[in-house]
Amino acid sequence: EDLPHVAFSKTYSVDAQVSDSASTMTAIVSGVKTKTGVLGVDERIRRGDHTSVEASRVLTILEEAEQRGLATGIVSTATVTHATPAGCYAHVPFRFWESDARMSPAAQEAAFPDIARQLVEMPYGDGLEVALGGGRMHFKPRGEADPEDPKLPGGRSDGRDLTQEWIDARDGAAYVWNRDQLEALDLSSTHHLLGLFEPGDLNWETDRASDEAGEPSLAEMTGV
Repeated sequence: EDLPHVAFSKTYSVDAQVSDSASTMTAIVSGVKTKTGVLGVDERIRRGDHTSVEASRVLTILEEAEQRGLATGIVSTATVTHATPAGCYAHVPFRFWESDARMSPAAQEAAFPDIARQLVEMPYGDGLEVALGGGRMHFKPRGEADPEDPKLPGGRSDGRDLTQEWIDARDGAAYVWNRDQLEALDLSSTHHLLGLFEPGDLNWETDRASDEAGEPSLAEMTGV
């Protein structure tokens, strides 16, 4: 997933006959079948073309829940911007647009919202109440040192710190990046929680105990 956008476009240049996790999750949360490699859109989408998103957008069950005043959340051991969790809230013509740096030049020029931005800027209800998983690099400015792994700094080319924007956007919002911070939260006063526990995906369960910063298990995240 660290290959350039052009490589992704070539990989998905024709419609596949077997569904991937992006189109599968879109079908699960919206009831609409779609093309391989896209999220939150129907078959009218033109893969890689941001201008075709608006006409093909489909509502997800989490967005419907937010419209009705219900609380929603996603918990993942992958990045929170990965296809399966992102299918709950994102609408993009290509699943790997996890940050603006991974989008096409045309989409960047048009300031099309990447997947990480769509998580933070979700317009339905008051947005997600919980988002826990990995993917810090997609929320932090390019070159900003990661607090756990300096070899994997932030990757956003727009210079935005979406973790701070998450905190600023809503009352009672919190951001954490390690297990100790998660355990120290006062959940009674935390109404919107973003937890990003790795620059990329979380560790395998067999490796989690050796994580330097301390990483919560899937059970611990789900229990929040």
